[in-house]
Amino acid sequence: MHAVSTLPEKGHNFVPMETAQGQLGQSRRSGRRRKHILPGFHLTLGYTLVYLSAIVLLPLLALLLKTITPTANYPSVYKVVGHVIEVATDTRSLDSYRLSFGISFAAALINGVFGFIAAWALIRYQFPGKKFIDALVDLPFAMPTSVAGLALCQIFSTHSGYLGGPLHDWFGWKIAYTSWGILIALTFIGFPFVVRTLQPVLSDLSAEVEEAAACLGANRWQTFRRVIFPAASPALLTGIMLAFGRGVGEYGSIVFISSMIPYLSEITPQLIIIKLDENDYVGAAGLGLVMLLMSFVIVLTVNCIQYVVSRRRKGA
Repeated sequence: MHAVSTLPEKGHNFVPMETAQGQLGQSRRSGRRRKHILPGFHLTLGYTLVYLSAIVLLPLLALLLKTITPTANYPSVYKVVGHVIEVATDTRSLDSYRLSFGISFAAALINGVFGFIAAWALIRYQFPGKKFIDALVDLPFAMPTSVAGLALCQIFSTHSGYLGGPLHDWFGWKIAYTSWGILIALTFIGFPFVVRTLQPVLSDLSAEVEEAAACLGANRWQTFRRVIFPAASPALLTGIMLAFGRGVGEYGSIVFISSMIPYLSEITPQLIIIKLDENDYVGAAGLGLVMLLMSFVIVLTVNCIQYVVSRRRKGA
């Protein structure tokens, strides 16, 4: 038997093992550093932080400081905080929270269902007037909210409304100046958020995937439940949250179609306006802070749900 030579062949450079490992580690470290540094990264990050601070963080900080800064009527921090807690936990305020968040969430869920259907029809099918209908989806974006409220009152008013009058005469339904009117107004203004969020995702979902599922024996419901909905669910959830957030802060359209009766049909933004008219700026800031915290908790919960769903999907 011939011994196998371990010496390098002629024409090849011999690199010691320690030197090769050191070069490999150095290249990995330099590659790791280069991986996270993009051209203009520091400039864009700085601009983003400054912009967010000026537009978002500073107003929120001012709202928080308003709830702890002494005033002439409340000369100490203890009295200011006590007044904020008293206003925020009042029965009238609690009823306005339930109405604002409850109806906004219900309107967002309705938009989630019908917005998905509308987005699917606009993406998957060709029909006469498609461009016109697609443009109508953006109408709540362009229409002033007060104009939307007046238009909805003209439609659903009990006495002179085009739909409200017949509905009241035939079935005894009263929509305008009730909680149902608020629900319709919030559904109207939140509809485009769901449609526009879903359209890019549904357009990227190829029809061949559905055909493959059908070839494997899946029916229409199974294809939707196992193929279409999992791919579109993150965008759908995002659109629902956008519609929900838009509805929580809505005022212009609701003030016309709601009776704004305390403990019955009064929303929190309306109560904040009343506090401002009464020169109770501390109480108004307290109500705004409560709505901010509740909205933050809801958004954080949804983001956690999205994170858990994505992790399970990657693990599967």
